[in-house]
Amino acid sequence: MGINGNKWILSTIPTLLARAHLLQEWGYQSWNLALESPIQLETVKKATAKVIPRLDGNFFRVRFDRLTPSEKNFLRAMAELGPAAQRTGDIAHALGVKVTSLGPVRAKLIKKGMIYSPAHGDLAFTVPLFDAFMIRAIPVFEIKR
Repeated sequence: MGINGNKWILSTIPTLLARAHLLQEWGYQSWNLALESPIQLETVKKATAKVIPRLDGNFFRVRFDRLTPSEKNFLRAMAELGPAAQRTGDIAHALGVKVTSLGPVRAKLIKKGMIYSPAHGDLAFTVPLFDAFMIRAIPVFEIKR
């Protein structure tokens, strides 16, 4: 079975390819739901309802459980600001702290492979969709502005 290429698929594949595990999970669930070949876009969309809980319970949860409370708070602030790269100053503002106080937590998160700096002053999640997981894992977050 193949995947019938549609705009949604084409726009999603680069994100999924960033982490082979995500692509494998979507493929696995789509394959199991497929009633025909090639696999249709609607099947892939339906698979999402099975994929997200599986990623939450395993792939994302393993990473989340390695975090300290301050690291979780930092990542939750990033998630609140959106899935794209965020300015360090905006993260500090959301947390109600000075930018200079973020250095140690930022360094630990980079060392753990949770975030990276795509450009000077910017931070982004290394794992696609992790921002949405952080919002599901910690549903209430109050920006300190």
